Amino acid sequence: MSKKLSVLMINGSPHEKGCTYTALSEIAAELAKHDIDSEIVHIGNKPYRGCMGCGVCRKTNGPCAFGDDGINDIVEKAKNADGLIVGSPVHYAAASGALTCVLDRVFYSGGKNFAYKPGAAILSCRRGGATASLDQLNKYFLINKMPVVSSQYWNMVHGNTPDEVKQDLEGMQTMRTLAINMAWLLKCIEAGKDAGIEIPTLEKPLRTNFIR
Repeated sequence: MSKKLSVLMINGSPHEKGCTYTALSEIAAELAKHDIDSEIVHIGNKPYRGCMGCGVCRKTNGPCAFGDDGINDIVEKAKNADGLIVGSPVHYAAASGALTCVLDRVFYSGGKNFAYKPGAAILSCRRGGATASLDQLNKYFLINKMPVVSSQYWNMVHGNTPDEVKQDLEGMQTMRTLAINMAWLLKCIEAGKDAGIEIPTLEKPLRTNFIR
């Protein structure tokens, strides 16, 4: 294998060491067993602007115009990472509002850095709403040509505290299986590169509006 592989993980919870972190840490520990490096980036509880659709990043092929809140730092980390895992608590059957703002801007300004890199989302919830949140987060991967990594069940853990999450034995096993599958796919992709298999050459994108 030509390089040490790594996964960028985003903790979309306002709590740095809460339930979402507990699940991501389980994934990180399993990835390490397979010689995969990982980094957990905590977005914190500060306010994030939503994407304003100003188009500056598209016009300049550069970073987000608002560079004061860490969004561009995440994009820079994504350039060097081989895979991405996004974690969020469930808020009103959706990902956290802050994480949604972050991902809208990260993918709009830096989506080209994620293409063909495996992605996965994990959710932490007290009781319900996780499958709707999982569907929401997976759409970021699907629109950016990213292979979506699965596990043995929906990628979620249940609990109201980190200790309760650890008691969710099936959920924690699901996190470990996700890590195993991520490691396997990363190594398969790297082996393909070493064998001379290149990423697909695609048609020029076509954009249409439904009114014409």
